[in-house]
Amino acid sequence: MNASLNEKLRTVKWGEFKYKEVFNKIEQGRRLKKDDQIEGTIPFVMSGTTNAGVVNYISNPVALFPKNAITIDIFGNTFYRDYAFGAGDDTGVYWNNEIVYSSNAMLFFAVAMQKSMIGKFSYGKKLRSSQSENFTMRLPITIDGKIDFDFMESFIAELEEERVAELEEERVAELEEERVAELEEERVAELEEERVAELSAYLTVSGLDNYELSSEEENALKNYKSLKWDAYNLEKLFGKSTRGKRLKGDDRIAGTLPFVTAGEASEGISAYISNNVEVFEKNTTTIDMFGSAKYRNYRYGADDHVAVVHTESVPMKASIFLTSAIHKAAHTGKFDYGHNFYAKDADALDIMLPTKDGEPDFDSMATLISAVQKLVIKDVVIYADRKIEKIKEVTKSEG
Repeated sequence: MNASLNEKLRTVKWGEFKYKEVFNKIEQGRRLKKDDQIEGTIPFVMSGTTNAGVVNYISNPVALFPKNAITIDIFGNTFYRDYAFGAGDDTGVYWNNEIVYSSNAMLFFAVAMQKSMIGKFSYGKKLRSSQSENFTMRLPITIDGKIDFDFMESFIAELEEERVAELEEERVAELEEERVAELEEERVAELEEERVAELSAYLTVSGLDNYELSSEEENALKNYKSLKWDAYNLEKLFGKSTRGKRLKGDDRIAGTLPFVTAGEASEGISAYISNNVEVFEKNTTTIDMFGSAKYRNYRYGADDHVAVVHTESVPMKASIFLTSAIHKAAHTGKFDYGHNFYAKDADALDIMLPTKDGEPDFDSMATLISAVQKLVIKDVVIYADRKIEKIKEVTKSEG
């Protein structure tokens, strides 16, 4: 309630009025058991606050109380009724069949009556309408001590205007929230379309859109357990490994060259730089100071906690296989902050590889990685294809 309405209530004069002075008709409803109620259109009122006490709509031949009446149940719950209704024996009905009070006046009466009975009635002490005739309510009065109907009319009208304005504001806020939600949903849908399109384009460009295994790949997976393996020394295979050089964080200049340090976050890429550092070729493998190996398919720089194994001459998919073998041999828990893995450790590292005719079988390695790659990417490709088809269907139906 706003300040002006509160001020009006404080400044108006008040008087005490008995219920029977205001209403010349005070009656109790009649009992009608639930099982006896016949479905119809007459609102049937009983005690309670749910649905303002309307428990059913009936067609029984009950006493029909007039609209523009007030009901009070056995607990003191008070409601104004602007419709004709029936009432149970736990409900009292109050109206005046000689003076036609306005709906605003009746609403004011209902609030005043409710206020006068707060906390007086319960299951242990139930109200009967015959007991309430001499109950009093406080009402605004004129100078000559009569009920100030003009005040009640204007007060209720202003109160309704205030509530309508509040509801309008709430509705506007709800509409704005709904629109924001719709826009967010639209944007999410757009981003999803863009993401799927980008994914599809990437799969196509990278050659990953084909997930069907070739007969060679199927055989490679089938015969994996029958492969012959042998130990190979990294230095003998690829020459000496190279150790990166230290570049402090404060000295790094922003750029586009990935700079690799120790760690798993972002595959060990800690920054993108433009410093004049040694650039390592793509299709190589890095091993950080903890013995964690990663394949690099791009050119990069590296700090002194990283060893670079020069696998440039090996086919890409075979290099990926090699990286897995290197990681298995180096990342054993032996290396940590107190005992770092360095390039010299890489040179001494022996790794297990498929072998053929006494040499590493790079062809088998490449075929195995190709098969595994297709198995991994299969669900992604199917998802992208289905999503694109769905988007096309929706777009076509909306068009």
